[in-house]
Formats: sequence, C-alpha cells, structure tokens
Amino acid sequence: MIVLDVTCDQGHRFEGWFASSAAFSEQCDQGLVACPTCGSTRVTRLPSAPYVSTTRHSQPEPTTAPPRHDPAVIARQLAASLRAMAAQAEDVGAAFPQEARRIHYGDSERKQVRGQASRREIESLLDEGIGILPVPGDDDLH
Repeated sequence: MIVLDVTCDQGHRFEGWFASSAAFSEQCDQGLVACPTCGSTRVTRLPSAPYVSTTRHSQPEPTTAPPRHDPAVIARQLAASLRAMAAQAEDVGAAFPQEARRIHYGDSERKQVRGQASRREIESLLDEGIGILPVPGDDDLH
C-alpha cells in the first residue's frame, strides 16, 4: 500500500491510498479517483519524497512528527471515491435488491449495478452472503 499526494484540476490537494503507482494510474484512467472537496475526477499525482532503503536494519529517527489525519476528511475522501466507482455501474433503481440476487445466483450476467434499497433489504442481501456496499451520500457524512 502506498500513500500518494494528489491534486484536482481545481487545486484541491488530498491524499490517496493505493496498492501501487500502477493501480493509481489505472483507477485515474477509469475515473475512479475523485477529489473529496469538489468531486472532480481530473486529478494528478504530486511529486513526493522517495523512500530510500539502506543496508542498516534499524529504523531512522523521525525528523518531524507524523501528520495527523482528520477522520472527517478521510471519510469524505472515501465517500467521494465510492461515489465515483458507483457512477460507473449500471443504475437499476429500486430493482437493486432483485437484480443483485439474480447476479449473485447466476440468473443474470455478472455486471456492476447500483440502485436503491431499504435498510431491511440491505440487511437481507448481506445475510444471504451477497456482497454489496452501501455508498453514503454527502448528507450522510455530517
């Protein structure tokens, strides 16, 4: 896992966690990396200090205190990324629970879908072992 400094075309800076530099590039190409402030998917990686491995096996002393991460900012970043991924899925609206079941049980082709479901429907899908991920809206983060 790597942490990259990222900026959007509106100048908002944020941090993203990715499996690799290639994963970052791939997700950007698919429009899956979104600015948590404005939602823009036109983002670029900022230069960052490289990690240099030495032959010493001890940990170097930190020269500055590690940055503190604001949980609210992290929550907004995660929600923006989830909404960007959901935007790529087919919207099946209120038929989401039924379509998720058809896909899970092989009665429909495998595809990414999104839609609406009540809390009870979501719990039922999860109880059946159907992998879904509720995506919070902006209002859910306040």
